[in-house]
Amino acid sequence: MSSKRLNLGSKDYISGLPDCLISHILSFVPTKEAASTSVLAKRWRYLFALTPNLEFNDSIYLNSEIANQRKCTFPWITRKKGKTPRSFVDFVDRVLVLHHNVPLNRFSLKCEDVIHPAIIIGWLLKVMDRGVLDLDLNISSEMGYRLPSEMFCSETLVRLKLGIRDVLTINKEKGVFLPKVKTLCLDYIMVKNSVFAKLLSGCHALEELVLNNLFEVKGSCSVFHNTLERLVVRRSRTFDENLESVSFSTPNLVYLDYSDAIANMYPKVEFNSLVEASLDLIMTSDQIVSAISNEDIDRSPQEEMVGNATNFLMGICNVKILYLSYNTLQVLTYCCKPIPQFNNLIHLTIQTDPEVAWEPLPALLKNCPKLETLVFEGLHHKIKNCWEEDMCLCKPWEEDIPTCLSSSPVKVLKILKFGDIFGDEDIEEQIKQVQHFLETMPNLEQLILYYDTSFDEDVNEVSAQLQWHPRVASSKCKISVISDNLCLSSTVPCSVVSKWGRLL
Repeated sequence: MSSKRLNLGSKDYISGLPDCLISHILSFVPTKEAASTSVLAKRWRYLFALTPNLEFNDSIYLNSEIANQRKCTFPWITRKKGKTPRSFVDFVDRVLVLHHNVPLNRFSLKCEDVIHPAIIIGWLLKVMDRGVLDLDLNISSEMGYRLPSEMFCSETLVRLKLGIRDVLTINKEKGVFLPKVKTLCLDYIMVKNSVFAKLLSGCHALEELVLNNLFEVKGSCSVFHNTLERLVVRRSRTFDENLESVSFSTPNLVYLDYSDAIANMYPKVEFNSLVEASLDLIMTSDQIVSAISNEDIDRSPQEEMVGNATNFLMGICNVKILYLSYNTLQVLTYCCKPIPQFNNLIHLTIQTDPEVAWEPLPALLKNCPKLETLVFEGLHHKIKNCWEEDMCLCKPWEEDIPTCLSSSPVKVLKILKFGDIFGDEDIEEQIKQVQHFLETMPNLEQLILYYDTSFDEDVNEVSAQLQWHPRVASSKCKISVISDNLCLSSTVPCSVVSKWGRLL
């Protein structure tokens, strides 16, 4: 076979492909890049116009130096006297003309510059008339756009993403009819709750909803939908204020990603089918100040709360997989009484931070009777009541102080970012914390440390300290220390395996 190797040489195999296949390849790059292939040869001049996907971004045109280089890039654009021949508007207009008789699957438009609304609306009407399946719109709000009603009455749209940085309005007479939309994304949009409810009700088959910096005019938001399966709600931390009211009624939701300041009220929270949730609940700066000032005052648990996320957390208590940010730990401390019972939870991930205490963790772990896997992102925490009974997960000063870990059902314990050090922290303190886990968790079958180090000696030393620790609550626990270069896995004795090998 070696004597009959193919000599590929410099033959152009791409040009030998049929037009339809070349157009399919070009559909995976922005339209600007696809159009640049028109200079390759006469055959390529209009091939880019046969792609089913069009993606326009005016950022390249805002750089005059790059714009001057386009004179030899798009020879099919004719020069007109008295006009800028290669402007972004001209480019989009020409492409839409060339693309007129080609099926349109996806249309993406991003405009950082201010373009007159009439031009934008004209483009949108053309693509909606052609039955586009996927529409992604991100435009400046300085001109005050009123989106055409045709965008909200389409029997072909499957995915709709809107980023208009303005108030979203919908024609009251025509309403919303998007029977095939499965994914809806709203990005930096202000909307009335009634308009938002109308939009959701018109998406009969909606499965995924992404709300990125959605602002309700009157400070309340309700997400009610029967077919929704995935929901992402994120609001930037720069908006340091609480919404007045937030409600959820999504009986078929299986995944929730919720990152926002806690609302003043959660009147309705229904997640009957929820399987996985990722929470980054945030206290406002005023709430944090109030919490700190109240710490030394003797008050009842309900009085000392500076916000109330209890009803929301009660509403997600059926989840099986849960991720809690360090901000959410603060919320559990100051804005939730009592800690909910998570009877179905089997996998819990906790993000840690040097400025956030572990106060709520003992009560939380006690309320997770089926927990199998516990993951820590780092081992950082604020030193606060650490050696009092059930006030932290640290090793107590006195041996006879009970700990919630002694009754933990956890079988797998993972420590991510082990070895990350902040300020006065010490790697020895992290090792002692892991040893305390080994001493107190009776059902532990596997302990995995992902060590953030490039030195094999560090991995060997930590592995040895854990392997030969004299007090271990579970004799069947397998210990693994993993870095980028090395993986040590041991019960007794310790065995060294390659990074990609099977853990012994």
